[in-house]
Amino acid sequence: MQELKSQKMPTGIESLDPILDGGVPLGSVILLLGELGAGNYEFVYSSLVNILNVRKGGAIEGAIVPKEVRYITFTRVKEDIKQEIFNSFFIEGVDQLLNSIQFDDLSEQYFDSSMVPDDWYSSGDIITRMQKRSGNKNIFLQISQVINSAQPDSMIVVDSVTEIAAQCNTPALWVNLTGFLRGLQRVAKQKNITLYLLLSRGIIDSSKERELADIADAVLLFKWEENSGARRQRVMFIEKFRGVMPHLEERDLVKFAVRISTTSGFEVSNIRVVI
Repeated sequence: MQELKSQKMPTGIESLDPILDGGVPLGSVILLLGELGAGNYEFVYSSLVNILNVRKGGAIEGAIVPKEVRYITFTRVKEDIKQEIFNSFFIEGVDQLLNSIQFDDLSEQYFDSSMVPDDWYSSGDIITRMQKRSGNKNIFLQISQVINSAQPDSMIVVDSVTEIAAQCNTPALWVNLTGFLRGLQRVAKQKNITLYLLLSRGIIDSSKERELADIADAVLLFKWEENSGARRQRVMFIEKFRGVMPHLEERDLVKFAVRISTTSGFEVSNIRVVI
């Protein structure tokens, strides 16, 4: 019989981890569903920088600090992501922290099925690119290889599910995606991997968004709302969190105002009580 576990992996976001009693359950697949600019990317960047900073300080009592932090990207280059994170924080030593992230660039597999010219995403010559293309495995297999090679107790970002979902424009391809994500949800539990899946809201049909949300263990929704002063405010809803939601609802902790700063990154600055 599989041993039941109560250990958590911290997100690294100081204002959120205490609300989650130290972090997220090991092996959580967390869908970060966000409106444009509402904070899902800032959540990820803050989590990575802070968790790497925490890891530098050693172990945390009662929590599992990620042994490895990996970032899977399909269209963006590593240097662009690192520069964006670096520009977001005025924290000493953030550049050294970013060097601890292992980037897995799957752009060749992603763009090979598109109309993008080969020399826009590959530096090899024509013959080399043709040889690689003829032996290329599909994008799901490439992601699987990254997951399989990751150490147990790791944190992995998938940037982004939006790009893959937008290409799954036939029923057969969509079934492949949902089936793969269900398998990913299982292997995350087996290896105690915390997975952040980034998804932009409004790109795919709402019914498909709901199907992806059903697969994930947790859904954090980032959106804009207008407050009483007619100013736009970022808010975060914890729409779903298996094994955690009952504790949050008991304390009316499901909706939060969000602040993003250059020194602390993503912050839950004002907990809103939901009646």
